[in-house]
Amino acid sequence: MGVAEKAKRHVQRPLSRRPRVRHNVTAAIGKDICGGRFAPGAVLPRESDLCQSYGVSRTVVRESLKVLETKGLVRGRPRVGTLVCARSEWNVLDAQILEWMGPDVLSAELLGSILEARRTVEPAAAFLAAQRATAQEIADLERACDEMAEAEGDLEAFTGADTRFHETLLKASHNQVFHQLSSIIHAALSYALHASNSAAARHDEALGVHRELVDALRFRDGARAEACSRHILDLAARDLSALMGKAGDA
Repeated sequence: MGVAEKAKRHVQRPLSRRPRVRHNVTAAIGKDICGGRFAPGAVLPRESDLCQSYGVSRTVVRESLKVLETKGLVRGRPRVGTLVCARSEWNVLDAQILEWMGPDVLSAELLGSILEARRTVEPAAAFLAAQRATAQEIADLERACDEMAEAEGDLEAFTGADTRFHETLLKASHNQVFHQLSSIIHAALSYALHASNSAAARHDEALGVHRELVDALRFRDGARAEACSRHILDLAARDLSALMGKAGDA
């Protein structure tokens, strides 16, 4: 390698690390907001103070605050500063926000909201999927069921397969809005399924209903598919209720 090329690589190296620095600072401030260090309605410290606290430049702090603003965590106000937004304004479908919320992600309010949304969307998607699902999509749903069965005892693997099942179901409706939702709600759905699955000692009953739903799609029985979807959600509600009960007793 020539001297000029070595010099070029040396100059470029700090620039290649900059996105990681910004990501780390964004995550640090995000965690401090979601964790309650900076309460909703509060004004964040001045840029110079944030630079000192997080050990970075003003440019990195400004870029991080822009990212957090797109997620609904903060809002800049002229002559006031950067305000922490109310929790109702946070984009709780954002995977990073769910991660930053930590134990708070298991709040009854958030999990209940996700379940309400699923009750509105998934039964309708199941009904449409009974009419529109392709043979490949039905096979993918059946494969997800098989993976759930094979993963019994492994919560992470089971939840991963369960998440794939429900995302595939939304796509199999061939409704453009439901299809888009499968991507938008991925993180929230995964957290909710992980929570409900963790509350059940075994998943035989839930797996049986998932398989029955696939069977309904195969026979193009929309009413039965919709009923199976509602049954799955009833089981999730039962398991989440048990989980919240344990959390309240702790």
